[in-house]
Amino acid sequence: MYRHPALKQLKEQQSRFAPKDRRLEQIDRAESLLGEIEPKRRYPYEYLCFRITGFRPEGFPALVLDGLDVQNDLRLFIEDLSATVGQKVEQVGEPVLTVEAVSHRYNVSTRTVNRWRLQGLVARRFVIDGRTKVGFLESSLKRFVESHLEQVERGTKFRLVSEEERDEIVRRARRLAQVGGHHGLIEIARRIARKMERSTETIRTTLKAYDREHPDRAIFPPSTAPLDETDKAKIHRLYAGGRGVSVEVLATQFNRTRSSIYRILNEMRARRILSVKLEFMPHASFEDPKMRDELLGPMPVPADGKAPRRTKAPKGLPPYLASLYEVPLLGREQEAHLFRKMNYLKYLANGLREKIDPTKAKTAELDEIESLQEEALAVKNQIIRANLRLVVSIAKRHVGPSNNFFELVSDGNMSLIRAVEKFDYSRGNKFSTYASWAIMKNFARTIPEENFRRDRFVTGHEEMFEAAADNRIDEHEYENAQKRMQDAVKGMLGRLDDRERRIIISRFGISGANEQTLEQLGRELGITKERVRQIESRAQEKLRKIANEEKLDLPML
Repeated sequence: MYRHPALKQLKEQQSRFAPKDRRLEQIDRAESLLGEIEPKRRYPYEYLCFRITGFRPEGFPALVLDGLDVQNDLRLFIEDLSATVGQKVEQVGEPVLTVEAVSHRYNVSTRTVNRWRLQGLVARRFVIDGRTKVGFLESSLKRFVESHLEQVERGTKFRLVSEEERDEIVRRARRLAQVGGHHGLIEIARRIARKMERSTETIRTTLKAYDREHPDRAIFPPSTAPLDETDKAKIHRLYAGGRGVSVEVLATQFNRTRSSIYRILNEMRARRILSVKLEFMPHASFEDPKMRDELLGPMPVPADGKAPRRTKAPKGLPPYLASLYEVPLLGREQEAHLFRKMNYLKYLANGLREKIDPTKAKTAELDEIESLQEEALAVKNQIIRANLRLVVSIAKRHVGPSNNFFELVSDGNMSLIRAVEKFDYSRGNKFSTYASWAIMKNFARTIPEENFRRDRFVTGHEEMFEAAADNRIDEHEYENAQKRMQDAVKGMLGRLDDRERRIIISRFGISGANEQTLEQLGRELGITKERVRQIESRAQEKLRKIANEEKLDLPML
């Protein structure tokens, strides 16, 4: 197969318009050029065309090809163009060898000869005994052998096995297998190969063929006992995603067929996939197949038609903080689309996961599941990157003498990641509101109460913190929004009775209160842990109704 259409198009042009003698000349020139091509260099198509035809091409003026691609396409060009000439072998000025003749000369299989063609042996097509066949010029074969001497010598060791040799191989293998100490097929094949001066692969293939043809006398009969979990885990570990031990070697080592090894690898891969918890926010639109293209489509452009706003990073910021300004903020529609897309991808993956039987898993099914999960992760990361400035903005308000700013940012990032997973986009709220509450709630739990009352900034870091602020809203707007939200929460808590309010505040660390367990609250209130849980549940239900009425989105609910 041509790796680029340029030389294929040139072949088609010459086969239509160039006379026969001109085509023969171009074939010779192409083979001469092929001998000069270096795999690691790049070549302009204009140069290649001129070397073959003697004229400059009109098409592909700026095309440059890699040397490996040139070598591949030139070999195809020579063979394909020679097929259009219909040259009889008697008309050639030097000996022409068929595939079978080369096989006989070097005592190799015809398969090996065809493999040499892929590795550089130039083939042409001639009319031999009235039929068009593949042939090799003596000079072409000589050039290949001289430049691939070690490879040709190695290939001769793969010569066809005679009946006498096969009997000798079987006899030696049976004796070694019975003596013990060299039970493995590969090890026995290596020992016989050294003794008989043959390749290990030839010996192995011969023994495998013998066992297939004589199952009642097989030297290495297939094992029928099922593998235990330890062996399955070992196979999966040794294979290591295709980067470790090959399937062929594993099949030999565990005395199994290759298909059995593939089944085990798929089973272990399926178990790994199913062991990872997959959560998503469902939506009615996911059930409609007609919505698929819209749900998986590109992110919508902003309503005003303007490009996403990018903020220039202030000078002097550390690289991490400066990099946050490279990601544009998301509009409301864009944010909703990404959350919908992420959850839809998880929904699709979950549907496939539910149908998977690990013992019958197919590679294509597992590939599709992993592809969907990886795509969902990419969308999730896109949402996270667009909101990292929000973490910095909140973290700087909690800095104190004993609180390292970058540790707060790291902690806040984890809260942001969890918030992305838990956010219900279908309720119509902005993610920044939900994420802010999640991050602040986490800080309320992890930072001692007294740190909330300390000054916001640490001396000497004012400029950095100011520059790192999230510019989606200004400072006064942010403070006012937080105050309004805090007032709304106080009002909601005021509609609970004293015991309900006490439990909710203590359970969720509201207003800097220390979080307490059900058991701790039960001891203080003189009731059982189960009774505290019931009261908490009742209070949450009340707050949920109030929040829905006032269109608030609270993490505790």
